[in-house]
Amino acid sequence: MARPPLPTQDSALSTERFPTRPLPAIVAAAVSTPASAHRTGLLLAITTYVAWGLFPLYFKLVSHVPPVVVLAHRVAWSAVFLALVLTAQRQWAAARAATRDRRTLATLVASAVLIAVNWFAFIYAISIGQVLQCSLGYFINPLVSVLLGVAFLRERLRPGQVAALALAAAGVLNLAIVLGQFPWIAVALAASFGLYGLLRKTTAAGPLVGLAVETGVLLPAALVLILLHELSPLRATTGDPTTYALLASSGVLTAIPLLMFAAAARRLRLSTMGFLQYLVPTGQFLLAVLLYHEPFTRTHAMSFGLIWVALALYTADSIRALRTRSAAGDPAARAEGVAVIEP
Repeated sequence: MARPPLPTQDSALSTERFPTRPLPAIVAAAVSTPASAHRTGLLLAITTYVAWGLFPLYFKLVSHVPPVVVLAHRVAWSAVFLALVLTAQRQWAAARAATRDRRTLATLVASAVLIAVNWFAFIYAISIGQVLQCSLGYFINPLVSVLLGVAFLRERLRPGQVAALALAAAGVLNLAIVLGQFPWIAVALAASFGLYGLLRKTTAAGPLVGLAVETGVLLPAALVLILLHELSPLRATTGDPTTYALLASSGVLTAIPLLMFAAAARRLRLSTMGFLQYLVPTGQFLLAVLLYHEPFTRTHAMSFGLIWVALALYTADSIRALRTRSAAGDPAARAEGVAVIEP
């Protein structure tokens, strides 16, 4: 996530991760003071998170198209748009460097599979009217990241984190037991995105180059799916110009928020980005309940309440741990702030 800028380095991957070239005007305003940089970053972050929170509005418009076809178009058009951005930013050298490094390429292939699973689960959930599960998935995602840190990075849980995980688990189990249906979509979203973030932390490829390589890896399969769809009787679902235009716009809608996020992350502390990220599931929650009128029973209220309490406890524990580290003179703690997204 957000890290303080480092001095320019020679390697293509490091140059991409901390680019010295200006971003397109849509994602980078000129900044001359720390205060103006913070304001710009705050505006970019809020805009990005609100846009991601409103994503169900877009995918509802193409919900008549099979989810796997929507996914294929999202991959294909994202690859096209990201190729244009790489050209504009002169970042093809960084992309080639990522593909030449075996470890980086292997990591990005694995992360490509995970982001495809995440995107498909999200698109499928919208198509069957389960926006509330999307909201649940992204609310519990930070807590899933804590579990992944324990499982793969051998991190030790603090008492506050243990309590938060227990409350979140109780919330999910309450839905499964009382409603008799396990919220697998929410868990799939949280797990796939958590694993995706874990993998991306291990590679030097930044957001732009990383996603460009990932969509490039997925592109052949996406083109085959689009071709098979066009040759099948289901072609009628994408036969009108409006639907084609909507599907083609998925590349822009995917890439621009990512670029805005990257620009915001360079200007804001991790703590600020962490707190603001809850705008995403909050927006989805409001859409599900107020606009789409999905069922929200007492059981849902109890489960979401447990998860919200868990997140509050987790955040308070993170703040307390940060202050302890800062008091001990840990420079990383002072630079990064509260890790409310990453464990």
